[in-house]
Amino acid sequence: MSQLIVIKVGTGVLTKENGTLDGASLVRLVTAVAALQNEGYSCVMVSSGAVGAGVSALGLDAYPQDIDSRQAAAAVGQARLMQRYETLFGQFDLIVAQLLLSGSDFDHNRDRVCATAKRLLEDDRIIPIINENDSVAIEELRVGDNDMLSVKVAELLEADQLILLTTVDGLLDTTGQLVEEVRHVNEVQALVRDDSGKFSMGGMSSKLKSVEYASSRKIQTLIANGRSPEQLSEIVKGRGRCTRFPL
Repeated sequence: MSQLIVIKVGTGVLTKENGTLDGASLVRLVTAVAALQNEGYSCVMVSSGAVGAGVSALGLDAYPQDIDSRQAAAAVGQARLMQRYETLFGQFDLIVAQLLLSGSDFDHNRDRVCATAKRLLEDDRIIPIINENDSVAIEELRVGDNDMLSVKVAELLEADQLILLTTVDGLLDTTGQLVEEVRHVNEVQALVRDDSGKFSMGGMSSKLKSVEYASSRKIQTLIANGRSPEQLSEIVKGRGRCTRFPL
């Protein structure tokens, strides 16, 4: 059976500073994921970007703080985002499948979600793309953010690797140098700063919390730069520029 790779893509990777979709970045990302799929890996994407993709359509100049505007932006943006994915992956003869999940799905519909995703993965032409169901989710039903959602998905599908793509090469030390390997998350918490963008929900702190949870579930996790997706193939083979969290 092929190795299963869950790839989480942050909003900052997919959108420009004004919140609109970054077409060039999307092309590079899709090209890299398609290449990985064609190498024989099974890829599942957990993609942020829906709210960010919807803000321009609603005439907003920042990430909406009220829940009504945020969910409206998600509803508009999710359609735009999936349309772009479908067009771009189609150029590689790959099909996208959308799964929108909420926290309750992992509690009450776990087996059904797993069965559906695994059925999709039986066809090596299909790339499942997962997001939280932001347009209708309320606080009690939320997973939290897409970093944690990606961990839950990786756990559910028993993924071989979880790759968190962000806008930096990985975890950086106080001098701005890449920390290539972290064995204990609690030892690097002091390096974290509030680095989330105005169109995104999480930052490095969110990622480290997710990594800590993933490590407790024996999920091999790493953080890499989604603006340099051409190295994805190298990363899954144990090379490339990233921060790894050995089990």
